[in-house]
This record gives sequence, structure tokens and C-alpha cells, in this order.
Amino acid sequence: MCPLGDFRRQPGLPILETPILEIPILKIKDLSVSFLQARSAEPDHAREVLAGVNFELAAGEVVGLLGESGCGKSTLALSILRSLPADARINRGTIAFEGHNLLGMSANQMRKIRGAKIAIVFQESALALNPVMSAGAHIIEVLRAHRRGDRKSFRQRAKALLEQVEIGDAERILDSYPHQLSGGEAQRVLIAQALSCQPRVLIADEPTASLDATVQAEVLQLLARLRREYGLTLLFITHNPALLLNFADRVMVMNRGRIVEQGATADVFRNPADSFTQGLVSAMAKRAAARMA
Repeated sequence: MCPLGDFRRQPGLPILETPILEIPILKIKDLSVSFLQARSAEPDHAREVLAGVNFELAAGEVVGLLGESGCGKSTLALSILRSLPADARINRGTIAFEGHNLLGMSANQMRKIRGAKIAIVFQESALALNPVMSAGAHIIEVLRAHRRGDRKSFRQRAKALLEQVEIGDAERILDSYPHQLSGGEAQRVLIAQALSCQPRVLIADEPTASLDATVQAEVLQLLARLRREYGLTLLFITHNPALLLNFADRVMVMNRGRIVEQGATADVFRNPADSFTQGLVSAMAKRAAARMA
């Protein structure tokens, strides 16, 4: 029996009836990314943080990307969006979205995709939200970049999005600033912002890391509902295996910049093949046993 408990899918989390494309909605092949070492611009002094990453996402599925802090998970997310910092470079590989290689696109072409077709929810709302902008302004900024409309229509759309992510008193939150929001409210604002243009792919980068267990569960339930309603393809990044149980269709395990194991969630956690995955599962089982003791 698996030490992590029951892997049966919870009620309310069905497999989407979203049509599956003949080609993957997102396909990454042999992706390698390096960062230049401090005080050196020489290629020989670059440190490889992603090495030969390969995976595919089918339309409508939830895939968990699991790994320790510093293993390259967020670098992968930023690579997909072409939003890497200046000291990073993509050495080789392809990132194909709906059959088109994002690495061959111009900056203007990427601006039409980033936020509109591929969106991201960052883990730290305190860093992701501008302290001098209201919650509504964050959402309206994305709408103005990708949609036509006037101030009134954008505000109405922003309010509707806040209501959709289950924020109470959306009218008040629209005009509230980040310091006036709870952690759960701030995270919901980021989700509303990411969904504002109805993207095809949503990357959630540790979206519950700074939240308590109760709010974590609420955010996961919210993402599961939005997945069904929007037909989202969701890449959920986390260091916590427990968050992927009964949530992700598949799991990819990353260690030191490489995908070391991937497969159906239940299969990976019941019978982990890679030693690193085995360690994660074992540690998770020990924590679960300690809580029950």
C-alpha cells in the first residue's frame, strides 16, 4: 500500500472533456538554460541550471512539476514565457506552443502570447503585486495590453474576475492596495489577473507556498474549478508532494535541472523509480506519520 494514502480522485475533480489536440498544446524538447557566473561574461563561466528538459502538456490536463527549491522549476516557468533575467541564456532546445516555437518568435510576437495565451501565477504575492497599484489596476493593466475596451468595461470585467475567484466584496477589493489584502485575497487577485484574458495555459509557480493549510486547500479547490470552467491546461509547480495528490493528472519530478521521473500521479507516488523521488515520498510519509502520532 502506498505510504501517502488514498490516490482515488476526489469528487468534483473529473478529467476534463476538453478536446485533446493532435499535437501537444505545449512541448518542450532538449531545453538547456545557463546563468552567467558573477563578475564574468565568459561563456565558459556559465552555470547550467536546466539540462536537456523534455516534456509535453496535453490540452486540459493538470501536470505537477515537483522538486526542491533551487532545482530549476521557476527557471523553467520563466523560460516558457521568455521572461528570463538578463544573465540567463537559452543554450539549445525548443518550446513549442500550439505547434509554434516560442524561441523563434520576436519580442512583439511574445508580448501577444505572454499573459494572453500563456499566463503565470507567482508564489509571492508581496513581490508580484505592485504596492502602489490597486488590485483592480493590476487586472486592468493586463486587459488593456491585450483587449479593446474603455475604463468602465475593464473595471466591470475586473470585478467579475474577482467574483469568479471567490473574493467577497469584490467592489471593495478592486480599490484596495496589496497591504490591505490578506494572503488568500492577494493570491486570488493574482489568479484573477492571470485569467483575465482566458489563457490556454496557466503556470502556477508555488501559488500556495506562503499560505496556511486551510487557505492552501481553498486555492487548490479554486484552481480545480477554474480548470473545468476555463478548459485550462495547468502546470502546477511545487516542492510539496501532498499538494499534487488527487489534484494533478501527471507528475514530473525535477532534480538539479533535469526531469528525472514522470508519469501518472498515482503511479509515480506508489512506485517511484528514481532514487530522488523515492526520497521525497519517504520524507512525505514520515511527516504524515508524525502528524498522526
